[in-house]
Amino acid sequence: MIIAIIVTIILVLGIYSYQKDKPNKKAKIPIDLDEILEANVLFYQKLDKKEKELFRVKVKTFLKEVYIDVVGFELETLDIVLVAASAVIPVFYFDSWQYRNLSSVIIYPDNFNTDLMYQGENRIVAGMIGSGRYENQMILSRKALHQGFKNNTDKNNTAIHEFVHLIDKSDGVVDGIPSALLSNTYVIPWLKLIHDEMEAINSNESDIRAYGGTNQQEFFAVAAEYFFERPDLLKRKHPELFKMMEMCFSKNKK
Repeated sequence: MIIAIIVTIILVLGIYSYQKDKPNKKAKIPIDLDEILEANVLFYQKLDKKEKELFRVKVKTFLKEVYIDVVGFELETLDIVLVAASAVIPVFYFDSWQYRNLSSVIIYPDNFNTDLMYQGENRIVAGMIGSGRYENQMILSRKALHQGFKNNTDKNNTAIHEFVHLIDKSDGVVDGIPSALLSNTYVIPWLKLIHDEMEAINSNESDIRAYGGTNQQEFFAVAAEYFFERPDLLKRKHPELFKMMEMCFSKNKK
């Protein structure tokens, strides 16, 4: 346990900050990438042959640009692929997108606490994007990462949630207003929709996860999880929200 704590402290101090011009030696691109994606990523399974080819290209590009490391266990191929898939899914229909605000993803074996410790009490955090001295880093729970792709009916995917926060942050602030995705014309309707939906959540009158009622930025990320995990259900139960999510993430955003 002492060794794990020491390693975690070293990590938190930023020793693992990654420079994008260096080769990513740990996250080797697997030869059987197509088979792994087919077996584990529903979004990928639904794509046609040409789209799957493009998805794999985007996965490979991400893995060349972002450093992936782990604390407390051995990094496995599936861990690498699921992180990359989580990054690609929200921006798949964009001709070009780079996570310029991300240099490294660190995976912990399980949930962690606000002090970034994955052992001990109050380990309720499954994922986070860093700020301050942790800028350009993301920390994910391996358990949550895998669970997000194992259960395709729960409307939850922690890694996608965190990557949506990064998309939100591309204009400099995480505020639930995806300026990179929505034109100014839709900002006011979006804000009204957010607050109407949050009110329903906080009144126990919505099937959107309760965490979405916390604030605007969490609502956006939670709604995006729902959109990518259960699009048909979102369209049926929340047609206006589905339409807004389509405007942000669909093929029309090329």
